[in-house]
Amino acid sequence: MTDRVRLLVMVSGNGTNLQAILDACADGWLTADVVGVISNKADVTALVRAAKAGVPTVVLMPRPEEDRRQYDRRLGDIARTFTPDLVVLAGFMRVLSMEFLAHYPQRVVNLHPALPGELVGTHAIERAFAESRDNWRTHSGVTVHLVPDEGVDTGPVLASAVVPIHADDTLESFTERMHQQEHELLVQTLGALCRQQTIEQPREVSQ
Repeated sequence: MTDRVRLLVMVSGNGTNLQAILDACADGWLTADVVGVISNKADVTALVRAAKAGVPTVVLMPRPEEDRRQYDRRLGDIARTFTPDLVVLAGFMRVLSMEFLAHYPQRVVNLHPALPGELVGTHAIERAFAESRDNWRTHSGVTVHLVPDEGVDTGPVLASAVVPIHADDTLESFTERMHQQEHELLVQTLGALCRQQTIEQPREVSQ
């Protein structure tokens, strides 16, 4: 048994949600440690944030000749070296296949910047704002969910929160509020997962 949950965070960009997790771990709000950060892109700010926190990082870029499952097989090989209890997709812009997910049943957590079942896929914030300017959308939201399979933003919901779109919002002001809600909801949800149970060995399901 272990008292602190081992988090592996996977990223593709700026890493503000990663920073929220790192800060919550450092403050003691999360009984967890970020043991590694994997990015599918080089030269992203998330890697700088991880390095400043002393967290090991790996850049794993896709090869031109490989398909998604071949990439995920390599990704899984690297993930296993960190022996994570939970894998957190914090702006990781790839759809994972079962080549990876099968190793971590009910232990891959994703953040989606929309309410459950809405605005599936990329650019959800921009799409929500555009719909609000068409005078029919008044709010969007944030969802934290498990990733049990290859469905896009369709896994079991752990938590969600509504974010209103104000009449005087700009895309920038709405985006800022969305990101703030993302940070809060992701950390709160991870905190609940950490408190819910201690994680038993082994951490990985063999195939």
